Amino acid sequence: TAITKTCKLPDGREITIETGKLARQADGSVVLRMGKTMLLASVVSATTAKEGTDFLPLSVDYQEKFASTGKVPGGFMKRESKLSDYEVLISRLVDRAIRPLFPDDYHADTQIMLYLISGDENALPDALAAFAASAALSVSDIPFQGPISEVRVVRVDGNFVVNPTLEQKNRADIDLMVGASIENILMVEGEMKEVSEHDMLAALKIAHEAIKEQCKLQIELTAAVGKSEKRTYSHEDKDENLKEELWKLLYDKAYQAARQLITNKKERSDAFSKILEDYLAALPEDTTVNKDLVKRYYHDIQKKAARDLVLNEGLRLDGRKTKEIREIWSEIDYLPSPHGSAV
Repeated sequence: TAITKTCKLPDGREITIETGKLARQADGSVVLRMGKTMLLASVVSATTAKEGTDFLPLSVDYQEKFASTGKVPGGFMKRESKLSDYEVLISRLVDRAIRPLFPDDYHADTQIMLYLISGDENALPDALAAFAASAALSVSDIPFQGPISEVRVVRVDGNFVVNPTLEQKNRADIDLMVGASIENILMVEGEMKEVSEHDMLAALKIAHEAIKEQCKLQIELTAAVGKSEKRTYSHEDKDENLKEELWKLLYDKAYQAARQLITNKKERSDAFSKILEDYLAALPEDTTVNKDLVKRYYHDIQKKAARDLVLNEGLRLDGRKTKEIREIWSEIDYLPSPHGSAV
């Protein structure tokens, strides 16, 4: 049976999410509706990771079907074509907000499909795509540290509007797309006509308040579907004893390397690399230590040391304080033939 949940935007318009009716073979699927706009989001993830994979093979595909507005593709090809630039950009919007929230050690092939199945210019779909994708993940057993959502905030005639109509968007002097979880803003992009920092922060706050409501709806949906428990997986070799030993042996050395404040990037990298090389060289020839694991754990140690230097002493790796920027140079007309060039 289908489960439906509804939340409201600040102006009272409703967004409805339904699961359990369409695409039931997927690991998770929802239909999101706002006005006459409807998005079908489905997500599938392999149960195992491919051998040697040390990253998340995630693909996000957003597609607007011609049929969603009652049209049939014209011309020689009477079928849907490849993704347009507009569709690719929306796919990236979703990817950028969702990718960081998968566990670092999750490496299974994962695919998120988003289809606009009914279109309405009074409810623009690009601001709804990430909401639908996160909801589909929330009703699946795929490990995901969400939920998140995205909204568009515009300012029209001095008033802020969340998820505006096309006409309102075209008249706006602030147009921001904001992605966030309940706790943190994850992503901001958009354009403005020379607005103050105060006005931009006000837009972000309004966006985040709307997103919090959409995240709460997803939490309710997860509970209603009974998918609070996520699948167990093991995509990486682990050795907690080795990890603990490396942190004891190498963290202080990495911190001291960071504190040298070497301005030359290659020399700085060499200083960090030498710590790892010396450790590996000191291992006996018949060692059973997994060297790939050593390199992975040392990467985390090096990152933590550089971060702690900034937090503890207010210094970056090249010696700049946190409020200093590096020197920048520029040059125009570097190339002789092009109409214009700059470095």
